[in-house]
Amino acid sequence: MENTQSTWQTAAILIARLIFAAVFLMAVSFKFMDMGATAGYIAAAGFPLPLFLAWCAAVLEALLVVAFLSGAFFTPAAIIAAVYVIFLGFSFHGPSHWAGNQAEFGSFVDHFVFVAGLLFAAVHGPGSVLAATVGRLGRETE
Repeated sequence: MENTQSTWQTAAILIARLIFAAVFLMAVSFKFMDMGATAGYIAAAGFPLPLFLAWCAAVLEALLVVAFLSGAFFTPAAIIAAVYVIFLGFSFHGPSHWAGNQAEFGSFVDHFVFVAGLLFAAVHGPGSVLAATVGRLGRETE
C-alpha cells in the first residue's frame, strides 16, 4: 500500500521538523555561548557534575537538530526528545518552583505541549520528502 502525501501535508511536516530543530538549535546555541552559565543553572537545580551534564545536554541537543533536519533516526530521536523535555520540565520548572514564581507553572505546562508534538511526530515519522531513510522504525512496510 502506497502512502501518498499531499502538498499541504508535506509542507506541514517540513515546517514542524524545522520548528523542532530550531527549538533545540536555540537551546544548544545558548549552551555553547556560555557553557559555564548552563552548568551553573544545572548546579542550582541540585544536579552533580554540572559541567559534564551541560556538555551531555549540548551533544544530545545537537544530535536532535541533525535528526530533525535530516529525518534520520527520526522516530527514536522524537521519543528521546520527548523524554528529555519531560525531564527538563520537572527538573527546572516543576512543582517545587511554582511557589516562588507562578510563571514557572506556565513554563512547566509548555513542556507538555511540546512533548505532545514530539510524540505525534514520533508516530507519524519525518514524512516522505527531504527525509533520510536510515533509522526509520516500522515505516518500510507501509
